[in-house]
Amino acid sequence: MPLTVQIAIPIFDGLTALDAIGPYEVLQRLPGAEVVFVAEEPGPRRTDEGRLALVADLALADVPSPGILVVPGGHGTRAIAADEDSELVAWIRSAHERSRWTTSVCTGSLLLGAAGILKGLRATTHWLSMDELAAYGAEPTHERVVEQGKVITAAGVSSGIDMALRLAELVAGADVAQALQLAIEYDPEPPFDSGSPLKAPAAIVELVRRAAAASPTGA
Repeated sequence: MPLTVQIAIPIFDGLTALDAIGPYEVLQRLPGAEVVFVAEEPGPRRTDEGRLALVADLALADVPSPGILVVPGGHGTRAIAADEDSELVAWIRSAHERSRWTTSVCTGSLLLGAAGILKGLRATTHWLSMDELAAYGAEPTHERVVEQGKVITAAGVSSGIDMALRLAELVAGADVAQALQLAIEYDPEPPFDSGSPLKAPAAIVELVRRAAAASPTGA
């Protein structure tokens, strides 16, 4: 039987594009899945560099109970998480109560943390934001994808594709997930083994730290 599941990806100014689009490319291929981009109000939201916009067709209020929640990250998460009256954080908290799966990519986990979802849970985020994650009561880990009950967090940016494939497996089975991986030809062979601070040369890690500290967008 085809699936019937609504997957909501909330977007906001200052999000990282691949955090949202990576999982979207996987999950929109699930049979019977409806993937919707939502925001406080419908309309475009600019990514962290300001050069690209994604469009929310629906308001948060229009999608109160998605089956699956995928929260992207980006520098815009900090201001949202710090806002005690944030409509998005309140929506995440409420949607999580009824969701089948609540997930995040990169610093999207900070919004889960602000919603009180990660207290006492192992979780991951972008490697430059581990201290921020711990401040929400989570136990940070450098694992690429972390499952804690119905909460799944993914590390930085590209790891959202890995998370989405695992989510596809949980929802529809391994055969479907493998078919989706083949459909998008996700068979990475990077030219360098520098995709994690645990593997990259120390000089490269420091270079990225300095660049992030100097950038207004950060990690």
